[in-house]
Amino acid sequence: MANDSLATGRVIGDVLDPFISTVDLTVMYGDDGMPVISGVELRAPAVAEKPVVEVGGDDLRVAYTLVMVDPDAPNPSNPTLREYLHWMVTDIPASTDATYGREVVCYESPNPTTGIHRMVLVLFRQLGRETVYAPAVRHNFTTRAFARRYNLGAPVAAVYFNCQRQAGSGGRRFTGPYTSRRRQA
Repeated sequence: MANDSLATGRVIGDVLDPFISTVDLTVMYGDDGMPVISGVELRAPAVAEKPVVEVGGDDLRVAYTLVMVDPDAPNPSNPTLREYLHWMVTDIPASTDATYGREVVCYESPNPTTGIHRMVLVLFRQLGRETVYAPAVRHNFTTRAFARRYNLGAPVAAVYFNCQRQAGSGGRRFTGPYTSRRRQA
């Protein structure tokens, strides 16, 4: 199954219901242009600029909506802002890239301060152009409810990557002198 990595990463379940990918979706960050493969780890500086997102298909009359969410905000162990909306582009014609669509929620680069966050990019087929609108706020966005509201149906493609802060494991770093009373004895 093409979505095994989405299930393993708990994207299927936490963000999406099971679906079958029917459209090619290619997400590329940085100058090297390497496609993101679900489950890959990218540090915050590598995703500071919006990615190039290519959408498959062959009928320019078909339009798609792309959403990028963080289901682990602000902290994977207590995701009280789940899902945080990082980006939304609507009206992307098939066989083009996101620059041909309407950016209705500008790209906000992922910058986790604690833990490893899953960044999920989901593509939906729209019923028609100019039929999908931006939500009022970014936090507590729900991809499933959004899809229901705009009659988008099941996703046609999705990919995710893991993101954490630049300096290491996401936990606190000890930088001062060791002051435990046990060690001083």
